[in-house]
Amino acid sequence: MLLIEEVLLSEDLFLQQFTCNLNACKGACCWEGDWGAPLEDDEIETLKEIREQLRPFLTAAGNELIDKVGSHVFYDENQTNGTPLIQGAACAYLTYDENGTGRCGIEKAYQAGVSDFIKPISCHLYPVRYTKIEHVDFEALNYERWEICQAACALGESLKMPVFRFVKDALIRKFGNSFYEELEKVANDYLLDKRTIVDPPNP
Repeated sequence: MLLIEEVLLSEDLFLQQFTCNLNACKGACCWEGDWGAPLEDDEIETLKEIREQLRPFLTAAGNELIDKVGSHVFYDENQTNGTPLIQGAACAYLTYDENGTGRCGIEKAYQAGVSDFIKPISCHLYPVRYTKIEHVDFEALNYERWEICQAACALGESLKMPVFRFVKDALIRKFGNSFYEELEKVANDYLLDKRTIVDPPNP
């Protein structure tokens, strides 16, 4: 593990490579799994506030479920608040394009200029998982391996895209520019030590 600004980072963020390949997976991470996307407290309030703005961007089933249970639910299994799931599968905020590829309705509303909330940070950071370690007052970032993302791993390897750079925008959103700049410095030193040099993208 590496430490930057009291955030613990798994070595996998630097050594593993990843780039989403929606042509292959069709957005399966939005309908696979046992519970919805984790939500932070402020995100729960935001989803309540923008509920009606999101309505035109969601499916009938998604709207029906949110009207019934609310913008979020609490999952006993992992003791977290998350997005509701339609019949235990698809996220209530999931929509589909003409090719059957899953698209986030929250993000579609953002792209249409209806909302300034792009999507939950847990989704934005994926495949990186964020956790708050309360008893030691640390935060942690880990890379989550999932079989359905094999195509994303293959594409990341072909593009030589380390996990941490794939989620650059999300990391800056969560922790700020100075954190990411420090991350790049640490990453370059670390990758050199591992004899794996990955040049950052051109600005």
